[in-house]
Amino acid sequence: MSLLTLENVPAMQDEVRALAQEHDAVILAHNYQLPEIQDVAHHVGDSLQLSQLAARAGESVIAFCGVHFMAETASVLCPEKTVLLPDPDAGCSLADSITASQLRAWKAEHPGAVVVMYVNTTAEVKAETDYCVTSSNAVAVVESIYRERGEQTEILFGPDMFLGAYVEKMTGRPMRVWDGECHVHAGIRPRDIADRREAHPGADFLIHPERGCSTSVMEYAAAGDIAPAGVQMLSTGQM
Repeated sequence: MSLLTLENVPAMQDEVRALAQEHDAVILAHNYQLPEIQDVAHHVGDSLQLSQLAARAGESVIAFCGVHFMAETASVLCPEKTVLLPDPDAGCSLADSITASQLRAWKAEHPGAVVVMYVNTTAEVKAETDYCVTSSNAVAVVESIYRERGEQTEILFGPDMFLGAYVEKMTGRPMRVWDGECHVHAGIRPRDIADRREAHPGADFLIHPERGCSTSVMEYAAAGDIAPAGVQMLSTGQM
């Protein structure tokens, strides 16, 4: 293939699609991918949605345009298929923030605690987990744990500290939360929100629970500065 330029993108996309058909492959692209990658993909979505699509796909090869843990999750769901990751070094700072050995040590410090881990983790971490959640169902899963096991149940939640804080706020119960984060989401500060409000007065806010700025937006809504109807906490797929 030649060097990527705006002029040859369409031809390269056609070539990629032809190669996919030749090798019985389906191309999956995460929502965070470049538009040029999304345009050539057969399916675009969030990490869990794409892994589920991989399991249902009739093709024998999955080309997963995402980060390592996403392709790993797809491989877990369809072990009989070949899962390809175009960039083997594509990583996720959130998934890298906790290892299986760290989780085992944390569990040893809190025997009997229920472990709830975000889907943005490695397969090794998932194997040490009691419940694996997404941003869209984390609150419901934690609430069900308290209902089934009692309100005094100790929960170890990780690795995202912002999602953990959001779950604590929505359930009204404290958990033990791992100190992990997505460095991109963590980089969004209250000042950034204030600047956007000034530039776009009256705009709605779609906030991901992984973002540290979610508290600031909720405070604006509580103070009446933003209409509550204009603030929605949504997962990547819901956006």
